[in-house]
Amino acid sequence: MPGGNRVGAVCADEFVAANVKLHSKHGERRGGGVWEVLGAVLTLLSAAFILLTFPLTGWMCAKVIQEYERAVIFRLGRVVKGRAKGPGLFWFIPWLDVIQTVDLRTVCFNIRPQEVLTADWVPLKVDAVVFYRVVDPSLWVTRVKNGYQATHTLAQTTLRATLGAHTLTDVLTQRTGIAKRMEEALYTASRLWGVLVERVELKDLTLPVSLRRCMASEAEASRRARAKMIVAEGEVKASRALQEAASGLSPVAFHLRYLQSLSSVQSTASIVVFSLPTELLDMFLSHQP
Repeated sequence: MPGGNRVGAVCADEFVAANVKLHSKHGERRGGGVWEVLGAVLTLLSAAFILLTFPLTGWMCAKVIQEYERAVIFRLGRVVKGRAKGPGLFWFIPWLDVIQTVDLRTVCFNIRPQEVLTADWVPLKVDAVVFYRVVDPSLWVTRVKNGYQATHTLAQTTLRATLGAHTLTDVLTQRTGIAKRMEEALYTASRLWGVLVERVELKDLTLPVSLRRCMASEAEASRRARAKMIVAEGEVKASRALQEAASGLSPVAFHLRYLQSLSSVQSTASIVVFSLPTELLDMFLSHQP
């Protein structure tokens, strides 16, 4: 039947593909095993040759690594198993090994000012400083080609992404929290390279001139409003105190206070004082509704 032939052809193709994949896996295993055996034989022969000619080849097979360095050894193109060598003196096979030295000291670099657009559409320039160090030399050598450039580029993109998710007010008031979140993002992305990001700090925030003028005007207006409110509150408190003081005075005392106030007024050409009897004022106030 046509349908049965089609199903049989499909099954046959899948079976052939599975066999090819299985044979390729076995071939890779066999090839890898052959190369491993060949590498072990070359290593043993090299060690025997070094032992036989030790006084002559000893100085060629020794290397000294500083306290802040580690050496990653590639033997026949593969990383030697175990931890990176160092510090101090260690031995290697010069015609089989390739050594790459990694510095473990903390590295500091500045991120150039980046044009960032905040969540509330405010443009600003931000620069930062990043501190990191290598904690796994093998990953640093094998996982990334140029670790310094990769870390620098990652820090730039992380800075833009982190600040772009916050408003201008958050950036100005929560700089420590933003730097902490940026540090966590860098650590998550760079730990696969054997890097530990120790600290991230925002150095400077540069706002546009027009925005700075608007913020200064707003701050000045708010200061003036607060000053007026303070003066008004003081006047209210003073009037209440005067009212309480006047309510406790007798008519005679009130009249003496009135005469004392008149005598304290300076008599100048620009000030004219008319003294009225208090009874007239009382009559006037009593007719008020």
